[in-house]
Amino acid sequence: MPDKRLGEITAAVIEIKEGFSCTEEEINEFCMELPRYKRPKKIIFADIPRNATGKIEKPKLRKIYGVDKLIAEENMA
Repeated sequence: MPDKRLGEITAAVIEIKEGFSCTEEEINEFCMELPRYKRPKKIIFADIPRNATGKIEKPKLRKIYGVDKLIAEENMA
C-alpha cells in the first residue's frame, strides 16, 4: 500500500472462509516469524476479488487499496 512517509508499506488483505474466525492479533502473532520489514503494517479483512477460475485479481486489489485510496484520503483531510 502507498504510504506518505515510506512510499509503500506491506499490507495483508484477508478473506476469511465461512465458518472460520480470525483476529488481527492472531495474524500478527503468525507473522512474527517473518523478518520485520515483511510483516504487514496494515491488516484488512475484506472480500478478495477473484476471476471466474478463482484466481485473485491483483489489479483490482491495487485499485481498491492502492494509490486511488491514498489520494481520496488526502482530499478528505
